[in-house]
Amino acid sequence: MVADLNWRGPCTYCGNSKSVRRDLEIMIGENIVMTIRCYLRTLMTYPINVVIGIALFTIAVLITILVMHPLPPRVLVMTTGQEGSAYYELGERYRDIFKKEGIELQLKPSAGSVENLERLRDPRSGVSVGFLIGGITNKEESSDLVSLGTIFYEPFWFFFRSGLSGDYKNLHGKRISIGPEGSGSRKLALEVLRVLGIDEHIARLLPLTYQEAGDKLLRREIDAAIIVTPWHSPIVRKLIAADGVDLASAVRADAYVALYPYLNKLILPAGVADMAKQRPPTDVNLVAPKASLVVRKDTHPAIQYLLLDAAEQIHSVPGSFQKAGQFPAAESIDFPLSSQARQFYKSGKPFLQHYLPFWMGAFIEQILILLIPVVAVAYPLFNFLPSVYQWHIQRQIFRLYGELWGFEHDLQVSGTGQDIDEMIKKLDRLEDKANQIQLPKPYLNSLYTLKDHIALVRRQLKKP
Repeated sequence: MVADLNWRGPCTYCGNSKSVRRDLEIMIGENIVMTIRCYLRTLMTYPINVVIGIALFTIAVLITILVMHPLPPRVLVMTTGQEGSAYYELGERYRDIFKKEGIELQLKPSAGSVENLERLRDPRSGVSVGFLIGGITNKEESSDLVSLGTIFYEPFWFFFRSGLSGDYKNLHGKRISIGPEGSGSRKLALEVLRVLGIDEHIARLLPLTYQEAGDKLLRREIDAAIIVTPWHSPIVRKLIAADGVDLASAVRADAYVALYPYLNKLILPAGVADMAKQRPPTDVNLVAPKASLVVRKDTHPAIQYLLLDAAEQIHSVPGSFQKAGQFPAAESIDFPLSSQARQFYKSGKPFLQHYLPFWMGAFIEQILILLIPVVAVAYPLFNFLPSVYQWHIQRQIFRLYGELWGFEHDLQVSGTGQDIDEMIKKLDRLEDKANQIQLPKPYLNSLYTLKDHIALVRRQLKKP
């Protein structure tokens, strides 16, 4: 049996027939065009407020996709610290959490907080998030950055060789490691030593990494090392427990806190590092800034929530200097909190992210953010536009009714004295105009009524 290429079948949407052509490409193209036309024609049969709602929702989705970039990036760069440092190890834990959500978190080692700050300030660096120690900048100098909160203490550790005095007055001519260039440890150490009247002219200030400083101190190649890092840092635990190395106590800790509001006073209990060896032998006063998790302002909101959620998983556990749930904390030391951070600390992560996959929840939230103002503007229009649309539809009918009324008036005034054939032609033209009007189904009743009235006038005209 030979297929009939001229077969005509009904359209799915409106029931109009459509042809099947031999050329498949032409057939697909024409069918798509016909389907769209039929769909639009069918859409016009719905109430106008439904049509407007669909249109506004579609526009909102398109604007969100094209302008607001609702989907978070697949790759994020975090600036951390030296490989093996506390910052870098924490970055690895963040990376594992992000991997579960399908996001690649790339870790970029650095000398420390100062270099991290430089990278975050530079929009060309590609870095979006990093760890920063408190007290190295302010919101005026770093206006493009916002904080997600503080995440842990970073005590100021001053280790020195046993046999030397831990008094800062006895540092003249001594070899002291204060951290490498670009580290927060170096910046804070220089500030503290400056207050004490000590600079590179009085002592030999060495730019060693934490690991290098610890190894040289144990080999007695340097006299002291200043390290600013969390309690759980391996080098800190190693030096506290080591023989031949002592930890200085900040006798004037309260004065430092008064002078530098970003510092906090902590107490390291005696024996906390090694109970058997009683290390340290007495309680030690420490001063400590807090580290903050900092992002650029243009970091995607969903990424900020994911970072905050990861911070809560990592930093909320209890420790030697913190209680359970103390961190992350809604504290803005050098930077203001981002709006996402304020919302997170107030009510937790967004509702949808509790029940939907990360990507889907992020997309829907951005759509809703855009739809709220759209709905606020569109709702009054839902009550107004249907009346305008109905007036526009009825206007076409009323215009023809005006012509029909004029025809009847002429007929009543002139009677049958006019040329009947000419009057029938005018009536035919009027009926043709009525037949050319295309209205949605809900308004066809008015059109059929008009046609009935035209037919009524035609019957009166033909009466003898």
